[in-house]
Amino acid sequence: MNYLELLFPDFSLILCGYFLCRFTALNRSVWEPVERLVYFVLFPVLLFHSIVRSPLDLQAASHLIMAGLLLGLWNIGVTYALPHLPWIGRRIPARLYAGSAQVGFRFNSFIALALADRAAGPQGLVMIAVLIGVCVPLFNVAAIWPMAKHGQKSFLSELVRNPLIIATLSGLTVNLLGFQLPDWAMPSVQRIGGASLALGLMAAGAGMQFDKLLQAKTLSVSLLAIRHFLAPVAAFGLAYWFELDRVQTTVLMAFSGLPTASSCYVLAARMGYDGAYVAGLVTLSTLLGLVSLPFAFGLLAMS
Repeated sequence: MNYLELLFPDFSLILCGYFLCRFTALNRSVWEPVERLVYFVLFPVLLFHSIVRSPLDLQAASHLIMAGLLLGLWNIGVTYALPHLPWIGRRIPARLYAGSAQVGFRFNSFIALALADRAAGPQGLVMIAVLIGVCVPLFNVAAIWPMAKHGQKSFLSELVRNPLIIATLSGLTVNLLGFQLPDWAMPSVQRIGGASLALGLMAAGAGMQFDKLLQAKTLSVSLLAIRHFLAPVAAFGLAYWFELDRVQTTVLMAFSGLPTASSCYVLAARMGYDGAYVAGLVTLSTLLGLVSLPFAFGLLAMS
């Protein structure tokens, strides 16, 4: 499988945004309204459509769902523990951590769909859609918690007003109730989703500052290690524990090795945190997918 071909589109869009912002008249004054458009309109439509596009057969994939949720809770738990670890915690800036903690457990759902289709065919595509449907709400809630807590804001208030949470929960509800989007609406929804992905990645590139990563090296290494090393190892153990079949194990391992979500940048920036730092982590995570995905499938080959 050509992982470079799979990850290059995301990485190239980040670079496009970076160069456009720094070497053309399309500076930060242009990209800040783009971020608001992506956050409040385009990304919510993308998330909603990603969840409702495939029926969720929760019973048939119950073991995979449990393994995926436990993997997510493991990643969240380890990420949340970082500030409390004796040696690491003292070297982690609290505000940078609050905005970037999400990098440790969120995932790029579009790469997930493409990867599952190539690795496990149509059945794998259905399985990854189930994981996206049940895990995205959990991860978005977990992403908002550190930012709301550090900003001394009402967590519940942030949840009910957050467009990404509203979109994912409404998409999950619509899917479980068995509703489908009408055929005439699908082309428009798909184009909005495509626009959100492209503009979100370019906005992340426009806000990126690599020198920020050097100011918090311990935090950067810790979050990326959770996302790209600890997650595949945990997934391998969970697949064995739940006795998943070959297709489900393949999907879970692919899920564990994914780069982080491109929307991490937009969420951090819109909630008032250091978007430039998070954008750098998103970029590095996209590159590290070239390592973590072969690592995850290498563990699978050992089973």
